[in-house]
Amino acid sequence: MSTVTSALKFEITQRPDFALLSVQLEQGQRVFAEPSAMAAMDPTIKLTAGLKGGLMKSIGRAFGGESFIINTLAAESGPGEVLFAAGAPGDTQHYQLTGNSLMLQRGAFLVHSDGVEVNGKWGGAKGFFSGQGLVLLKASGVGDIFFNSFGAMIQINVTDNFLVDTGYIVAFEDTLQYQVTTLPGLNTRGKVKTFFFGGEGLVCRFSGQGKVWIQTRYINPFLNWINFFRPAKSR
Repeated sequence: MSTVTSALKFEITQRPDFALLSVQLEQGQRVFAEPSAMAAMDPTIKLTAGLKGGLMKSIGRAFGGESFIINTLAAESGPGEVLFAAGAPGDTQHYQLTGNSLMLQRGAFLVHSDGVEVNGKWGGAKGFFSGQGLVLLKASGVGDIFFNSFGAMIQINVTDNFLVDTGYIVAFEDTLQYQVTTLPGLNTRGKVKTFFFGGEGLVCRFSGQGKVWIQTRYINPFLNWINFFRPAKSR
């Protein structure tokens, strides 16, 4: 379904397995995207690559699992269409920022419009998202942002408390407080085993009111499943 926002006209198709984002740029409009996200574009669009927001902000994004370089796609010689596709098979979601902030899991950022800044945010110990690192991405400002998942994406409206396995979190609004903890009921020995050997038990406890987006697949179990079918080297 085609959607018109205050900044961009776009359409997301092929959902939820292999989402494809189409953005219609008017002359003078531009968007910023992860390198390799651009799948196709009209010849009226000019692509340039470089740092955005200076060296320190670029380093912050890199620690948050995104590229050090950002691609700028601008409709300089007339209106045109750009197609974007994420690296992982899954869905793409649009979110309109109105002066608030959106927290993204590392690797989830795809595209944003003018008026939006995406920076790394140090989360300390509470940002330890099950092998995903200590830095989240923080999108803030006024404009449009698109983010992607591994698998389909589900929006959860949190009104009090909600628990999500850390590997399934894609994004959440900054109106929510969060704390990474273990599942209730695990004994101390179980907590240590879960932390070092993986598996269920490490969850993010959200509280307050706001939206959380979760994905229906988690990359680590998927990689373990693939590894089982790898041919073994004969000695």
